[in-house]
Amino acid sequence: VQLQASGGGLVQPGGYLRLTCAASGFTLDYYAIGWFRQAPGKEREGVSCISSSEASTYYADSVKGRFTISRDNANNAVYLQTDSLKGEDTAVYYCATGGDRTVRYPSLRFLSSEYYVWGKGTQVTVSS
Repeated sequence: VQLQASGGGLVQPGGYLRLTCAASGFTLDYYAIGWFRQAPGKEREGVSCISSSEASTYYADSVKGRFTISRDNANNAVYLQTDSLKGEDTAVYYCATGGDRTVRYPSLRFLSSEYYVWGKGTQVTVSS
């Protein structure tokens, strides 16, 4: 049972990346998925999450309007399209599985402790 985030890299401000969260050993269909990030010297923060049915998506205020989360159950993957990237988006990005109950409640949806399987992160660096 493993998750792996990929798609990070070095991009100029205003650029974009598509991050992928891929699962092996289990299917993502039944899980809500959260994307988190952690910058050097800062605490991990929730960025976006999506319910198992894709009916509900949520975003942190800092990325709303710039990031888009989606899922591709046929390929057992969840994506995070990151547009209009800024320097403050520089961080290691992680994905994790959670429950639909978690994403339903604002007080829970970006709480790291509510998520139980975490993937290795992918580095996103926004710099000119």
